[in-house]
Amino acid sequence: MFLRTVFSRLLQTLPTLFGVVTLVFFLLHLVPGDPVDALLGETAMVADREALRQALGLDQPILTQYGHYLAGLVHGEWGRSLVDQRAVLTLILERVGATAELALVSLLLALFLALPLGYWSARHAGEGQDVAAMGFSLIGVSIPNFWLGPILMLLFALGLGWLPISGMDQPGSIVLPAITLATALSAVLSRMARSSWLEAMNTDSTRTARAFGISEQRIWWSHAARLAAVPVITLFALQLGAVLGGAVITETVFDWPGLGLLTIEAIQRRDYPLVQGCILIIATFYVLANLLADLLTLWLDPRQRLS
Repeated sequence: MFLRTVFSRLLQTLPTLFGVVTLVFFLLHLVPGDPVDALLGETAMVADREALRQALGLDQPILTQYGHYLAGLVHGEWGRSLVDQRAVLTLILERVGATAELALVSLLLALFLALPLGYWSARHAGEGQDVAAMGFSLIGVSIPNFWLGPILMLLFALGLGWLPISGMDQPGSIVLPAITLATALSAVLSRMARSSWLEAMNTDSTRTARAFGISEQRIWWSHAARLAAVPVITLFALQLGAVLGGAVITETVFDWPGLGLLTIEAIQRRDYPLVQGCILIIATFYVLANLLADLLTLWLDPRQRLS
């Protein structure tokens, strides 16, 4: 039953990815700008421009280009970069490791901050500690990455000189981008943890545990924690995809050589195949993260499996 559900959900992801591929392809060709201008400059001779356009296949009708692109994807061919003629998949694989490292550290940091903060806020609901904790999380949600990143750079890199300002070659290079990316994630998770814990403490099972004389601390960390874990883990799984979206901005701010920075560089150079490949990878992670969240919900909550 569970394996059949997994297979069904995997099939449902295919139309989503097809829609992403189609939408990105046509939107890129509608954006003002010409890859030939980016490669040769606007002062290049007309003959040179036309020769390059033919060599890159940009002189063909857009539907023909779209058909060739889909046929290449079916055969595992993602195309070649218009700028350096290297395989798109090779360029992506060179950068995806740096993004994965940043995402993993950011997610672990977000969990490390969110769970204690959510628990502390729930234990002191309605008190000053709760207001302070939720106020901190509200600030974390409200501050955008493109503002928080430069502030951290000014304070800890330029001002105090404790950490590198950009790149990933020096020790401690990952600290500032990871904090920038984890701040909003930890704020969202802490608010979910608080509300889930409070809801779990008002269920029949926890009231029954109190009636049997089980200590309040054990109820919080045993009975209520298991019930509160379902929405928190589901949200955490969804954040796996959101991390890649936030990484585009964070990597650009800190010059972190990952997939996000590669996407921005490809957009600036009008490198259509590379942009399409980067966005396809990001969209795939989003879809798989949603699939993982659904499957975790089915696994953790028996009521979902019965329905």
